[in-house]
Amino acid sequence: MATNVIENQSDIVEEIVWQERTLDIDRIARVVKGGRRFRFRALVVVGDGHGQVGIGIAKGADVTAAITKASATAKKNLINVAISNETIPHEIQSKKGGAIILLKPAPNGRGLIAGGVVRSILELAGISNIVSKSLGSSNKINMSYATLKALTQLVPKDQWLIKNKFQVKNKTTIVEDKK
Repeated sequence: MATNVIENQSDIVEEIVWQERTLDIDRIARVVKGGRRFRFRALVVVGDGHGQVGIGIAKGADVTAAITKASATAKKNLINVAISNETIPHEIQSKKGGAIILLKPAPNGRGLIAGGVVRSILELAGISNIVSKSLGSSNKINMSYATLKALTQLVPKDQWLIKNKFQVKNKTTIVEDKK
């Protein structure tokens, strides 16, 4: 866990505690004249548990270097998540590569119903009641990017467009018949 200190204009010091989770570590190889050169790739998610979450991928000569670089990348790529009543405001589906993620809001007490990478990202975002389903590929990197993409596309309830009856009555639709 890492801490960042932020000083506001009123000289109040806030302390943000970042939680980090390593989701995946892979050994990757580069073929050169004398054989193979091995390095490591790490996938890390960072969040504060109150609506901010980010993911990062980095490579390094050893595992600790890869994790350190990935966590620094994740802190640079933080997003704010729209959370209402410990769940998301509406259902959403997102795709990245072959991975398709479906996220649905759940009532209080239902819990976090998700698996693997999606579960870790949602926990660190601070969402405790949600239902998710992975519909496509199980590639951890694409699943994490699809989950983050879905979380960025959420619209808070107070920004939803509400149509009143007057607008609906005056709207006319023109249908053209092709003969």
